[in-house]
Amino acid sequence: MKPVSGKPRCKVLERHGWILLRIHGSHHIPGRPDRPIILPVPVHGNSDLPRDTQRGRKRQAGLTAADL
Repeated sequence: MKPVSGKPRCKVLERHGWILLRIHGSHHIPGRPDRPIILPVPVHGNSDLPRDTQRGRKRQAGLTAADL
């Protein structure tokens, strides 16, 4: 998995039906109307997300490597 910052990760989530609910500090918090889950994504400028964070958010969102 290649390193990605939070901004492109938010765009991928939006393409897959996630809606930005709010922004709390440096975390964008999207959710889905059909699921009772929120998915905080840290957006710290152009800093890449840690690999484990990327993997966890991908799993929680129900995305595959092909979706990214």
